[in-house]
Amino acid sequence: MLDDLPDEIVVHKILISLPPKDVGHCRAVRRSWRDTTTTPEFTLAHHQRQPSLPIIDGLPSRLLVFFKIVVHKILVSMRPKDVGRCRAVRRSWRDPTTTPEFTLGHHRHQPSLPIVDRLPSRFVVLHGGSGDGAVSDQQLWAFHPNPTLSGPICLHASTDGLLVISHGCRFHIYSPAIRRHALLPQPEHTLPCNSILDLYRHGTTGEYRVLWSSTTGDETALHVLTVGDNESRSVRVTMPSSPSLEQAVLQGLPRDTHYTGAATDHPPVHHRGNLHSMRRHRGATDTADIADIIVFDAQAESFRLMHTPVKLAYLDKLLEMEGKLALYSIDHRLTAINVWVMQEYEAEIWAFMFRIDVSMMEASQQLYLTSYTKKKKPLESTVQYFTQMAVLNERELLIRFNEKHVLRCDVDGNFLGILNIGKFQSCMLLTQHRLQDSIIPIPPHT
Repeated sequence: MLDDLPDEIVVHKILISLPPKDVGHCRAVRRSWRDTTTTPEFTLAHHQRQPSLPIIDGLPSRLLVFFKIVVHKILVSMRPKDVGRCRAVRRSWRDPTTTPEFTLGHHRHQPSLPIVDRLPSRFVVLHGGSGDGAVSDQQLWAFHPNPTLSGPICLHASTDGLLVISHGCRFHIYSPAIRRHALLPQPEHTLPCNSILDLYRHGTTGEYRVLWSSTTGDETALHVLTVGDNESRSVRVTMPSSPSLEQAVLQGLPRDTHYTGAATDHPPVHHRGNLHSMRRHRGATDTADIADIIVFDAQAESFRLMHTPVKLAYLDKLLEMEGKLALYSIDHRLTAINVWVMQEYEAEIWAFMFRIDVSMMEASQQLYLTSYTKKKKPLESTVQYFTQMAVLNERELLIRFNEKHVLRCDVDGNFLGILNIGKFQSCMLLTQHRLQDSIIPIPPHT
């Protein structure tokens, strides 16, 4: 039938509308068709007649919705290790899971887990928390910064799944999820004693920045260093027409050294894009009613002060509970903990949440302390005082007692049992550091 039609009609009306695969078949049928369909004019006209369809690893457009569900509903909620495996399966999964939007969204889907110093090993992250009190622990880093150097590895900051650690005189930024680390430079030409105040993400630029404090005697200088950059810049504490407040902020900033990490058990609390710290030396040299909380605005990189709910004692620490800024205070006898939460952040309105007392445990029949001889003895005969508190998950708290073991209780103040790691009850120090896994890459140095 086609033999009866002119080549002009066959080529420019029929062949030009065929799919590319069928055009290839027709080229093998007749030499005149092959010559005509290989000209630039034909190939361009043929291309212009083809429909535009999204192609995802050979998948037609009807599966585009399914692809979006896989990436934005399934992959985004997976553990970092599983996301890495999926990247190796299909290229179309690797490319969208490496975008800044995906990595940040994936980070927000991960649980926020407490970091504890499990003696004698240093720093593990706790997973789980069930009715029987059993949790599992995971070693925090899988590398040794300097195998030739003795001494402990100190943890200084934790933000968005990135950790700042030190060993000897060197600082490193480390991502446990992707097991990558990089040397972190220190500010140049500063006062001799350097301290890391915190690591934070700048909201506008998305950069990760380290806030440094350098001190000698009564002199303090503050610096900000962007991760991936070798140059630091100075930051000033400015309180309009109030030099005494400026001095109170500078003297009240936390102190942390890379030799001991002594101040890192209670790092600044990240809340609403701000860093919150309890002011050191409060009440000792105050000449006026100076607020007790130092707030660093991570966006504007400026300081201000915030009031606490009541005049507090020495063992007062900040934390975040149920998405709100919270504060706990241990009384002078170390036998009771009072907890407040901030109901209105802008108005600085606090509300009392609950009180935990040693005497409350006497009525509990489920709290027992297991000795090394596998015998059980009532916990109320063992607990004498409280020393620390941290958040395990949305409903449970951890309370360290007698400088040894850790209790679990819910946010209503009810005791749930003693904390077990696997089958054992371990000595540990609680910190306010938390790890929320992230596949966000560490910025390279310029």
